[in-house]
Amino acid sequence: MYAHAFVDNAKVMAKGQVTIPKDIRKVLGVTSGDRISFIVEGGTVRIVNSAVYAMQMLQSEMVGEAERAGLMSDDDVMALVKELRNEDENL
Repeated sequence: MYAHAFVDNAKVMAKGQVTIPKDIRKVLGVTSGDRISFIVEGGTVRIVNSAVYAMQMLQSEMVGEAERAGLMSDDDVMALVKELRNEDENL
């Protein structure tokens, strides 16, 4: 097992509702009103904070985009930002 892994459990109620145990909510960083995602892989289900998961997916989609756009340094990024700001001012 994982070094920082732990097991907790909860009861499934009649309508399929489950209360996520406090320690699990803490690990996920979720509070009342937050959304979670269920990721099913084979016979395993992972529960993740939806906001964190969305950011991870965006980051994985963006890998390599800066290089494809010719942005190889911080100076390249700053030049692009200045160019875009100038375009906005000229509208």
